[in-house]
Amino acid sequence: MLPEDDLKIITEKMGREPNLVEQGCFLNLWSEHCSYRSSAPLLKTFTTTGDKVIIGPGDDAAIISFGKGWALAIGMESHNHPSYVDPYNGAATGVGGIIRDIISMGARPIALMDPLYFGPLDNSKNLYLFEHIIEGIAGYGNCIGVPVVRGEAFFDRSYSGNPLVNVVAVGLASEKDVVTACAQKAGNKLILMGSTTGRDGLGGASFASRDLSEDSEAADRPSIQIGDPFTEKLLIEATLEAIGKDYVRSCRDLGAAGLAGASSEMASKGNLGMKIIADNVILRETGMTPYEILIAESQERMLLEVEPENVGSVLDIAKKYDLNASIIGELTAEMNYTVQFKDEIVADIPVKLLTEGAPTCERPSEAPVERDIGDKPEIPSDLKQCILDVLSSHNVASKRWIYRQYDHEVQVRTVTKPGDDAGILRIQGNEGIALSCGCNPRHTLLDPYSGGKGTVIENAMNLAVKGARGIAIVDCLNFGNPEKPDIYWQFKHAILGLGDGARELGIPVVGGNVSLYNESGEFKTAIVPTPAIGLAGYIEDVSMAPPGIFTTEGDTIILIGTTSDELGGSEYYNLIGKENEGKAPEVPENASEIINTQIELTKSGKLTASHDVSIGGIATAISEMCEKIGADIDLSEVCENMRPDDILFSESYARAIVATSEPDVIKGILKKIPHTVIGKVGGKELKIACSGINIEISINEMNEARDSLINMMME
Repeated sequence: MLPEDDLKIITEKMGREPNLVEQGCFLNLWSEHCSYRSSAPLLKTFTTTGDKVIIGPGDDAAIISFGKGWALAIGMESHNHPSYVDPYNGAATGVGGIIRDIISMGARPIALMDPLYFGPLDNSKNLYLFEHIIEGIAGYGNCIGVPVVRGEAFFDRSYSGNPLVNVVAVGLASEKDVVTACAQKAGNKLILMGSTTGRDGLGGASFASRDLSEDSEAADRPSIQIGDPFTEKLLIEATLEAIGKDYVRSCRDLGAAGLAGASSEMASKGNLGMKIIADNVILRETGMTPYEILIAESQERMLLEVEPENVGSVLDIAKKYDLNASIIGELTAEMNYTVQFKDEIVADIPVKLLTEGAPTCERPSEAPVERDIGDKPEIPSDLKQCILDVLSSHNVASKRWIYRQYDHEVQVRTVTKPGDDAGILRIQGNEGIALSCGCNPRHTLLDPYSGGKGTVIENAMNLAVKGARGIAIVDCLNFGNPEKPDIYWQFKHAILGLGDGARELGIPVVGGNVSLYNESGEFKTAIVPTPAIGLAGYIEDVSMAPPGIFTTEGDTIILIGTTSDELGGSEYYNLIGKENEGKAPEVPENASEIINTQIELTKSGKLTASHDVSIGGIATAISEMCEKIGADIDLSEVCENMRPDDILFSESYARAIVATSEPDVIKGILKKIPHTVIGKVGGKELKIACSGINIEISINEMNEARDSLINMMME
């Protein structure tokens, strides 16, 4: 039922108490998930406009100009709570939902990314969730023919009761075919096309706006949607055909809050009202009430605004693709949201009250007690073993087992496959896009502002090492209960950091999603703050992107950027039991200059390898680059007065390692940027000299450590 304060506001505005059907509409559309009640004031601090932004936040997806008449659609969503209760269907419908957001803009989906966050796999429940979430993403994405080109899998105990399933989708459209969710004209008809409507997903939006309880798996199963990728594939083709033939004036995916959400928001955006005839909705179950018809979140459905003379043509397209379709209402000049069922008016709500009336506010926030960064641990006696332990940790080990479940080459646009710093797709000729996603939650836990800002810098460096410049950010801000002042403080400062990082690089934040109340009654803890983003970048020539591994014996290896004593939140500290100690990384003042220079460096064509330095530090980056050829490394000049474990494992931002056969040319480009020549490519092992300590690791040892996750999954 509606909270008492909300019921009081609604009753006052409507001049009467809402009936049960109306209360169901308000309960879902005024939920945190739909109305951003705790986050709207903070999200307004983002810069959302730019030269390439055609449509920014507020629609199903953002539209970014690619040039030459082409546009990209990009969106990001979460399906966290459903994926805990029913991991396969929760993850699958997360993919289906964000894909429909892309289709509804008139774009064909061309790529997916999946930042995922799990509890450690030493727990049978976590392993079950992990396997079935991956299976759900693969099962749905592979069937609809959209490649998964990039992702992230991060593991922390705080996700044990609440895994996070975030999905980024990118689409391609002709600019002339772009449509929006803004209703155009009173008298136009509303066609609901796609699957039938059942009772699955009832109250999904309100379910996503509360903590998970210990009995969620059974109690909340009716809130989980069931997906059908084969119907979705037909819906993609039917919707794009109807849009391509100029029959569609506006379009909206049926996602959170179901028909009530999609139809009322479409009308409200166009400053119009809407009359829904609930009897005309094609149902898959008998005896459904108007409440259920309006808020069910059955999948694979699209709402189309069509001029009366084109209704027959759109219904014919639906029939051609064997999809259900019916006229369920029309737009009205009177700005009320009215629902009729069995010749009775069962809901009559001022549309703006329903879609924009939820009160928003900044909640009380309180900084945590200042953290004691602790004393430095003793330098381990066996740093080689430390490197191997980091390489074999869940967060660093190869994720090949995961992305091998996905089809990443369908549509034949994929140039760089999953497992590299960025996914690359060819769009037109040799022009393309580069994609990166994710964040470092442990950095954000220790310092929300720096962690949020570092999220942007890290993803931008992933693009820069491939020669791409970021053009648009979408976000998925995953946090605990915002009603707790310490959680809201995390949330607020991570947003401020993310926004400042985006502004420093000149990249607009064009859309996204907020997922709050990620807490588990079972584990009585909130997740670590997880401000995941998806970053899309433009790359002039996809053939110029260097590989992320060493390829040529004798090449000079150069470290770019500054390494600082910043082990707080590092994978190394986590493994030695210091996870909440140490100084968290801060973004250097010259980060944007480093990124711009790295792009220039990559575009010079003089690099034979290029790899970002991030989780696991220099030791991990170099080890990953030694997949086929070894290297002789001397880190003695990287930084003075730092311990060897600081140098090897610090996760300072804005760093990269490159290899070249023309070091003088590269050093000329880098003259204003901190950089150090650290060695040569060659041999069958990695040799590291660091602060008087010498380490030797064979290629086989490194590759075996990195395959630890794969080996575990195959047991």
